[in-house]
Amino acid sequence: MDEQPQPGEKARAVDRWLAPFLVFGLIYIAAFVAIAGTAMRFGITESQWIALSAVVVATALCIVIFDRGRWPLGFSGPPPAAIRELLFGCLFAAMLIGFADLLVAVMANLRHTRGNGFPWTELVAVYIPAAIHEELLFRGYAYQKMRRWSRVTAIAVLSLLFAVAHMGNRGVTVIAFANLIIAGVLLALAYELYTRLWFPIGLHLAWNLVSGPIIGYPVSGFVSNPTVLVTHVSGPPAITGGAFGLEGSIAVTIAELLAIGWLLYRMYHSPAKKQEIP
Repeated sequence: MDEQPQPGEKARAVDRWLAPFLVFGLIYIAAFVAIAGTAMRFGITESQWIALSAVVVATALCIVIFDRGRWPLGFSGPPPAAIRELLFGCLFAAMLIGFADLLVAVMANLRHTRGNGFPWTELVAVYIPAAIHEELLFRGYAYQKMRRWSRVTAIAVLSLLFAVAHMGNRGVTVIAFANLIIAGVLLALAYELYTRLWFPIGLHLAWNLVSGPIIGYPVSGFVSNPTVLVTHVSGPPAITGGAFGLEGSIAVTIAELLAIGWLLYRMYHSPAKKQEIP
């Protein structure tokens, strides 16, 4: 259940999340600039690790400043539960990407051929830090602070910011932007299911890996090299996703909406976790 403030407490409730939200953003930007500048002096160019370092710094400092060093960020719980939720996220993502790829095959001319391998260097340099970074940034401290005031507002605001953060990517379209917003909602609900970050991190990571390095689509405009399979697809960009990749396709829109529906059903009807979404 959300903590729903009484009318007389609403202003104070906003203060409790607005100040941490703004300070978190400012520290994140300042830390990113500082870390990137230092990294460049040493010839380090792994931007995803720089971004991950910045969000870790922002999270840690805000927890110290506003919460006396104590905040349930979403990594608590027994290791078996963490592993189970992480793997569940990976499996869930693989099913969604497989379903979306099948829809593209039905609606367009699609075939997959053998590629030249898996990009292990990109896995470490790009995919792992990117998934953790974006979950900490958009489903981490700032989101969790805001959701204590209003869960719907937190999901809406952070999902929009999640989409805006990808606007500079190659090949972005209106459909891609809409899918990114829906993906933000999907990942927020993945957090809400267990109120931990393991499930959304697994979902995010496997989503990118299966659609990109494994199947062979661009991932939000990023092209992996090498890939396990190579995708050959022709048809309208609204179906194929174009240069943005599978996430620019209406096939992903359908898959995401079905996934959101399933997560909401689980949150309402699961005997272990019944929740009300305001």
